[in-house]
Formats: sequence, structure tokens, C-alpha cells
Amino acid sequence: MDPTARRRRTMLIATICGGLILILLVGVGVYGLIRGPQPADPLPSTPTREPSATAPMRVPTEPVPVVTLGGPEEFAAAVAEALFTWDTTSGYGPADYAQMLADVTADAEADAAASDVRAYLPTPEAWTQLRTHQTRQWLTIDTIEIPDAWETAVAQAAPGQIPDGAVAYTITGTRHRTGYWGTDPVTMTHDVAFTVFLTCTPERNQAPAPADPIIETCVLLRLSQLDNPLR
Repeated sequence: MDPTARRRRTMLIATICGGLILILLVGVGVYGLIRGPQPADPLPSTPTREPSATAPMRVPTEPVPVVTLGGPEEFAAAVAEALFTWDTTSGYGPADYAQMLADVTADAEADAAASDVRAYLPTPEAWTQLRTHQTRQWLTIDTIEIPDAWETAVAQAAPGQIPDGAVAYTITGTRHRTGYWGTDPVTMTHDVAFTVFLTCTPERNQAPAPADPIIETCVLLRLSQLDNPLR
């Protein structure tokens, strides 16, 4: 074979191999940023190299308590945001974010609900890896509604089978994650759906001459598996 042709062929092979290695490294970096430790946390499918246009003005730098007053739909939304909003650079860990939900969980369901919440959060080992990429996460809610399956269950339930004031809300939305691979910003999005089970108890407002004398205090009962909601 002609020496010049041989050199060109060698350079071509080296260039192709180098390109494949670069693609592999970038892929590993993105995977390290967005990998989920739980089977219920599938990998996002739409990576970009630009910051998300739907990013909030500021992801809280510490776990935020869940407001229990208001109404059931507002509480369900607050639970959803608490489940999905975290920042690995905050100095807090998964247990600290989980505690915000434990604080608003019904005592009778505390152990089961704690297990539900852990399935939505990274493990401590995954958190450590995500922190190296300065990963943040939040949720934008698209829909929140009482599923038909819940209404059917309530209609068919025997007296006392379902706690008073209990209701289920199925929430759909988009999970956002941002971080860095090296110095490059990386954004991942993934559609999610899940159901929040809760109960609310009417209480009388003690404020003088209230405009609305009845308020509701809500607590979390359970969560469905991520992406396996009631419909």
C-alpha cells in the first residue's frame, strides 16, 4: 500500500476513534447529572445545552416547609412542589427535604408515607454525585384533578373505609433538572404524573370577625408510585 495512503487511513481511524471517545465522555457526563436511583424515576429524554426557559427566578436554597392551611388542591400542589424542588448545592441532603413532608404527614401513615417520599428523592450516594454537577430540580405543574378512579372508590367504599375528608389528586407536570458537565450548562426535562392522597379537616378561624370563619388543615396520607397515578 502507498505510504501516503496508509498515513491518511491511520489518521482517519484515529480521528473517528477520538470522536467516539468524546461522544462517550459527554454521554457519561449527562448520565451522571440526571441518572435516577429509583426504578420509579426514569431518565429524562430531552437534553439540551442551554438553560431552560421555564426555570424559576430562584430555586430555594433550603428546604421549604409545606403550608397545610387553605384547601386540598392547594395542599396537593404544595406537596408536589416539595417532592420535586431541591438544590444539591444548598448544603442540605435528601433527608432534610424529606423531613418537610414528614412534618405534614398523618401519624397513622407516617412509615408508609416516608417510604413513598424516599422513592421520589435521590439516595444519599446519588445526591453526592449530583452535587458534583451542581444539580438543581423543580417541577412545573400542568394539571391537578381528582381522578375518576378515586370517585369510583369513594362511591363503592363501605362506611368508615375511607377517612373523613380524604381525597386524591392526580398531578401531571414537567420535572426540570439543571447542572453542569464541566463548564457546560446542562438542562434535562421529563414529563411526570403521580397521585397525592390527603385528608383535610375543617377548623374554625379564631381571628376576630373573619371573612371566612372556616379554614381547612390538611395532612398527607400516601403517594402513588411515580408515573403510575390513578386515572
